[in-house]
Formats: sequence, C-alpha cells, structure tokens
Amino acid sequence: MTRIDGRNFDELRPVTITPGFVDYAEGSVLIQCGHTKVLCCASVENRAPSHVPEGTGWVTAEYSMLPRANRERSRRDISKLKLSPRSAEIQRLIGRSLRAAVDLAALGDRTITIDCDVLQGDGGTRTASVTGGFIALALACRKMMELGWIDRDPIKHQVAAVSAGIVGDVPMLDLCYEEDSHAMVDLNCVMDETGSIVELQGTGEGRSFTVSEQQELVQLCQKGIGELLAKQKEILGGQS
Repeated sequence: MTRIDGRNFDELRPVTITPGFVDYAEGSVLIQCGHTKVLCCASVENRAPSHVPEGTGWVTAEYSMLPRANRERSRRDISKLKLSPRSAEIQRLIGRSLRAAVDLAALGDRTITIDCDVLQGDGGTRTASVTGGFIALALACRKMMELGWIDRDPIKHQVAAVSAGIVGDVPMLDLCYEEDSHAMVDLNCVMDETGSIVELQGTGEGRSFTVSEQQELVQLCQKGIGELLAKQKEILGGQS
C-alpha cells in the first residue's frame, strides 16, 4: 500500500512554522502541517479566573475553523453564542495539553488564552494547534519576562502532538484528510519532551483495535512528536 502523497508510513507531512505571524499578540505562530494551516495567538490578561487560587494563573484555549477552511463552506462555529460541540471538545483538549506545559503559580494572577484558528484543514488540526500553540505560549511567556511582569520562566515542559491511524490495516503517522476519512482506527497523542503522555485519544472508527495496535500507533506518534519537539526548539532558539 502506497500513501497518497508518497510518504513513508512513519513520516510526518512537511512542517513549516512561522513565529511572530501577527504583530499584536504577545506570542503568535502560523503552523503548516502539509496542507493544514493553523494560526495560533497567545494573549495575556492581568486577571485569573475565579476558580483558581489567588496568586495562581491559568492557561486556556479557543479553537475555531474558518468557514472555508474545508472543501465546502461550513457555518461559523459560534451560532447564537453557542460553540459547536466539536470545537468545544477540541479547545478543551488544547487547553489541557498546554496547561501541562506551565507552572501556573509562576504566572501570578494572569490568564494566557491561546486562540487557534484553522485557516485550512487537511487533517490533524487539533494536533497542529497543540504544537503551534505551545510555541505561541512560550513566546508569550518570554515576552512577559522581558517586560518584567514575571521573574521566572513558567514553562516547565515542551508539549507537541500528532495523529496516527490504521488505514487499510496499515498503521500510519500523521494522517491527512483523505487518509483520516478512510481510517479504521484514529489516534491523537500529546507528549512532553520526556516522552510522557499528556493526553491520548483513540477511537475505533471502522473496527475495534488491540492493545498491541494501540502501542504501535503510540510508538509512531512518539517518533513524530520527537521531530516536532526538535522543530519547536529550533524556533525558540534551543530554549523551551
């Protein structure tokens, strides 16, 4: 079986990351994974939600797909002030993943919101959002240190994410839309630089899957995430 774009089964799509893509956010990147393009912007507010302890900060995320991010126009996510269920689930995943990267106490009474806007979707939008969102977050934390808002770097871990799946009984890394739409099994994995799993989402779309198949998919993700972590370090000048 040959992949539609000629990649090896354990190969990422080409990844391009452009930091500082917009002028006003404290941190921003445009991340491109194959034909998927996501703009990630980190914004800092000098207040924290009421549910967190005093003196402790918060990291959250919002996710949305532009109407023509896909092959056909979709309705905007927010209709009558209600977020679509898919976007709500994805932005919770992104928020959880990025909070795992941060010492919230080091933020003080501040909130960092990572806006992830999908400009073009071709599979893996949530994982690209996590990978790009981490860079935007790290750049925002660096900006806060430069401005003297905080006295130490809150980043304690890198995090990155990628998908894998079983297509035609073949395990594959980093599925594009065409592969994902035919996948029997779909798995999204978020890891930190130690190789520890932050979040794992696995679904039997066309059939159930075994523990050994899950482990094989996680190993594929670990390989891809290692490459993405290296790209993050390159963008951040070797520092997370």
